[in-house]
Amino acid sequence: MTLAIGVDVGGTKVAAGVVDEDGRIIAKLKRSTPAASPPQTEQAIAEAVTELLAHHQVKGHRVGAIGLGAAGFVDSARATMLFAPNLAWRDEPLKQRVEERLGREVVVENDANASAWAEARFGAARGYRDVMLVALGTGIGAAIIIDGELYRGRWGMAGEPGHVRVVPDGRLCGCGNRGCWEQYCSGTALVAEAREFARRTPGGAIRLLQLGGGTPEGISGPVITQAATEGDPAALRCFQTVGGWLGQGLADLAAVLDPPCFVIGGGVSEAGELRYAAELGRAAGRRRYPQAAEDQAQGERQHEHGEQPP
Repeated sequence: MTLAIGVDVGGTKVAAGVVDEDGRIIAKLKRSTPAASPPQTEQAIAEAVTELLAHHQVKGHRVGAIGLGAAGFVDSARATMLFAPNLAWRDEPLKQRVEERLGREVVVENDANASAWAEARFGAARGYRDVMLVALGTGIGAAIIIDGELYRGRWGMAGEPGHVRVVPDGRLCGCGNRGCWEQYCSGTALVAEAREFARRTPGGAIRLLQLGGGTPEGISGPVITQAATEGDPAALRCFQTVGGWLGQGLADLAAVLDPPCFVIGGGVSEAGELRYAAELGRAAGRRRYPQAAEDQAQGERQHEHGEQPP
């Protein structure tokens, strides 16, 4: 049995796993990303791969490939991290650096591109040749598949709607601009929304402040999710706000690309409330494109029930 190792490097965590030829996960691990230090980030990647190689379910099997899915702009040669808004990579030769630490060849890819390809091969986008993936984590990652192929653009950096400006002179983004979509629709945005609400209306954010140790700065993503799970109105309001921005952004992407399949991924999407909140945003899109929105919703319902696309 030939195995492959994949490492997802985001702004807050390094998640790594071993999969077989059918995409089944054999082993996995997760650790924090030392995002401010490229050498430490590269060391964390190498240590994660080394630990997986030594795993009892991996030893004795051939590992045919090691892939790094990195959150940022990857060059067309898929070797150098040109820029990462939420990590300290600036023209970082990531492929070379990690290969030197491991003594093995690795492949570097934008994390959202890798995720989209995995969904097309093994997951929610199977059977579709045109796909738009939006991954909500520390920021927004995205990838476009057109006619069964990843669309990379001229320089390999296509598919970055998270850095489309949606609020002129809005919140400062890690890319250097202000008002980018990911500042209103991401894990970072969720936390910013909750903290701003707690500062502005502490009496309405009592549960968030309790779970956050009494200060707005103590409010984190897990705190908001826990409060929302308990039914806290302030936490649910934050999810609804972020979900509204998600729905509006998806409607705009639909107007440009008209994909038959959207895949929503990333750590923030794991919170059940966000799926409910996205319905609010979809309603805005439905008012703009009523028939298209209904067709898309029907396709999503079919896919959830295992039906193949037409």
